[in-house]
Amino acid sequence: MTKQGFNPFLPSWEYIPDGEPHVFNDRVYVYGSHDKFDGYAYCMNDYVCWSAPLDDLKDWRYEGIIFKKTDDPYNKDGSMHLYAPDVTQGPDGRYYLYYVLDKMEVISVAVCDSPAGRYEFFGFVRYENGRMFGRQEGDVPQFDPAVFTEGNVTYLYSGQCSGKTKTVDEYRNHSIAVILNSDMLTISQGPFTIIPGIGASENTSFKGHEFFEASSIRKIGDTYYFIYSSFAMNELCYATSKSPVKDFKFGGVIVSNADLNIDTYKPANKMMYHGNNNHGSIAEINGQFYIFYHRHTNGNEFSRQACLEKIYIEKDGSIKQVEMTSCGPNNGPLAGKGEYPAYIACNIFSMENAQAPEKLYWPNRTPELPFITQDCKDGDEDTGFVTNILDNCGVGFKYFNCRGIRAIRVKIRGYCRGFFEIKTSWDGQPLGTIGIVSSNVWKEFSSDISIPDGVHSIYFIFRGTGNATLGSFTLV
Repeated sequence: MTKQGFNPFLPSWEYIPDGEPHVFNDRVYVYGSHDKFDGYAYCMNDYVCWSAPLDDLKDWRYEGIIFKKTDDPYNKDGSMHLYAPDVTQGPDGRYYLYYVLDKMEVISVAVCDSPAGRYEFFGFVRYENGRMFGRQEGDVPQFDPAVFTEGNVTYLYSGQCSGKTKTVDEYRNHSIAVILNSDMLTISQGPFTIIPGIGASENTSFKGHEFFEASSIRKIGDTYYFIYSSFAMNELCYATSKSPVKDFKFGGVIVSNADLNIDTYKPANKMMYHGNNNHGSIAEINGQFYIFYHRHTNGNEFSRQACLEKIYIEKDGSIKQVEMTSCGPNNGPLAGKGEYPAYIACNIFSMENAQAPEKLYWPNRTPELPFITQDCKDGDEDTGFVTNILDNCGVGFKYFNCRGIRAIRVKIRGYCRGFFEIKTSWDGQPLGTIGIVSSNVWKEFSSDISIPDGVHSIYFIFRGTGNATLGSFTLV
């Protein structure tokens, strides 16, 4: 089969959340945090970088470690983790990486002569009086920096709003921005308040989609797009302005990592994946716009993976929310033939919950729902799979260009007995069933099932007892 692009777009054993895509020269580079598989906290690994040619988002290349957590002078023992970073090319042509350590309140900076080389510690963002940004009286701890250079001017954004309605100063209730001098460290203007958090959203366009964290900034035409994670956490929203530091108005939701708000194929408030925190941004690549975001795996918050979807900027500058899919980087639906790994599932859900479950977020493994995981330890190149598939649970994949499908095989293991219903919509009529029984090793089961020609989703709904694990499925 011709090489295809999947979500997640990196290997199934790689865990890069908080992705910031940037086009430098003839490649797109993704900078993000680096989770550990089966970790116990966010961002436990060193920063690495992946890149792809602009004309082929199926061909991602590992660039290696670009900055170790022990490279920061405050973290020589490696006890603090590297939270979400961002990178910009400064007026001097060098590349600057802005980040926050998980127990620090200041923004650190590293520098490199190339986009994906080894960055060296450069300094801390500071005021003209020398005090670090985040440590001057009245400052709040800095978080999730975003950076944007336009000509000789660099804008730096930051913030996290905890959800309290009253705080010690206004910055805790807003995202903020500052303007840096050409040294890329010293603040020349600001802070400016950008968009409100939940404590300052009354009588604004942001009510219901207040700023929580995950600042990101892009310029499209003459309009600045501020991308952020709302207080709902699962969604990436955007706001627009003609100025980089004022007058932002709420635009809408771009993507939800639970597919909430989408009502094209299910009720708007039915959750179709494990919703939790989200972080990402927009990139224009080879003339097409994409939203980069992350999903959650392993039944917890600490093993997140990078995904992307095509988006479209309308003539009025608006962006319509897009669905999570299995084929985001593929430039179209997947081929309706051949074997597909189960880890590319974009829908994981319970048939019993017609609406969103009472508990939206899962800090620990949820006994009621399947999840994506892997067998081996962190860093091992081990293909992921979907496990904990219980009675009335569904696993869905979108989209396939189906032609002449007459049979489907599934690769299963686990203590289970029953059958999978095969559907082209999560709540539709079954096209057929595939019976399964317990096996301690991967075993294939198949059935003659015809799927109509055309572009379809494919859903596997388990009916039975025990706990099934799906390794892959094959369209024949």
